[in-house]
Amino acid sequence: MRALLLASAALLALAGAAHADQRFEAVLEGHAILPANTLVQPPADAPADARIAGKFAGHGNLRADTVGRFPGTTGTGANARPTGLSFPFQGQALQGFSGIKPLAGDPGAYWVLTDNGFGSKRNSPDALLMLHRIRPDFRTGQVAVERTIFLSDPGRQVPFRIAHEGTEPRYLTGSDFDIESIQPVGDGFWLGDEFGPFLIHVDAEGRVRRIVETKLDGQVIRSPDHPDLQVAATPTAGTAFRARRSGGYEGMALTPDGQSLWGLLEQPLYAEGSDKAEGQFLRLIEFSTAKGEWTGQSLRYRLEPGATAIGDFNFIDERRALVIERDNDEGHPSRACATGQRPPACFHAPARHKRVYLVDLGAPDAEGFVRKIGHIDLMAIRDPEGVARQRGDLGPDAPADRFSFPFFTIENVAMVDADHIIVGNDNNLPFSGGRHLSRADDNELILLRVPELLRAR
Repeated sequence: MRALLLASAALLALAGAAHADQRFEAVLEGHAILPANTLVQPPADAPADARIAGKFAGHGNLRADTVGRFPGTTGTGANARPTGLSFPFQGQALQGFSGIKPLAGDPGAYWVLTDNGFGSKRNSPDALLMLHRIRPDFRTGQVAVERTIFLSDPGRQVPFRIAHEGTEPRYLTGSDFDIESIQPVGDGFWLGDEFGPFLIHVDAEGRVRRIVETKLDGQVIRSPDHPDLQVAATPTAGTAFRARRSGGYEGMALTPDGQSLWGLLEQPLYAEGSDKAEGQFLRLIEFSTAKGEWTGQSLRYRLEPGATAIGDFNFIDERRALVIERDNDEGHPSRACATGQRPPACFHAPARHKRVYLVDLGAPDAEGFVRKIGHIDLMAIRDPEGVARQRGDLGPDAPADRFSFPFFTIENVAMVDADHIIVGNDNNLPFSGGRHLSRADDNELILLRVPELLRAR
């Protein structure tokens, strides 16, 4: 891959306008839904603490043992909307799919992961980290959860104290890691974390084999949630970090030959010694799976105006990859708040920028930026056959033949075959409501026909 990148860079002058980003159409061919309030029971040998999840996700992160004590809302303040679900939950919520990969040799099945739990290190010590094998049935619209793997560290490979440190199985929680990306390999999985950010290698049963610190240009990159960092004894002392909170490995792609992992940070890094972003771009960092170390190779991904983050990242061949690019908003623009309106009657900041990009890592420019080949707009998916199983709360001017994916976090994309991709949301249970004004988002998976996008070069 490295030789290809260097050789391709020399061809930059030939790229020109012929390689300008193009918009392609997407057609909805399948829509499957896993209901928001889908729960699983923790393993029999898990601590009793795991039987109720979300006990610390309420006011001030103080313990609340009563199931359903707090109503879920989309935020705080005047713009918050109720989602209709309350927490803590009796059991573990399956919610929060934040990475997807098709199962090799098993068409129609996918690996997905449940992320940190309730959104932060402080509020998720009772949320167990999980991987799932799922099978969406686009004929019936249902999603079967065929297997759940709970992550654990019985071999004590995690070098810092975990929430369940004193237990024998040492199940991992959302206070230990925020896993956001997944790549199956022959001996298990590589996972991308946002707290370190770390790469995590686990075996086929979810047991940790290795934790890898992030290095960029020879320097360790840390977020404010890195376990090595602590509040200084003086209020005038700063804490050195460059990755943003919730800005670690939202995307991580494995090259088809299995030799390299490319970690894609979710948000821009801070410039060294500054609280300002180093630029309107994200870092891609290469890790050699064969050597088990960072290669020193890195690239840059430029965010479009209006975008704040990426949601997922997967290769479709040896140099082209799919990337979800998004803003931080949710809800359909046709129900945007008019003058004098307030939520929950409307969306105060509706979704605008929700796209899937096709990029070429084999042709970086002189500054190391990957080339954007083209994109589809997830806010304007064609649905001429009425395939959508739910459209949500729309205004009267919303086009009847267009389907949207107006979620705050859309964090799953992968190629299915030569003509199709699969896309899914992270529903942030019970805090997101992008489909409906006053209802928690489900986990939705959509099958999109995009032959022109996948053939573009």
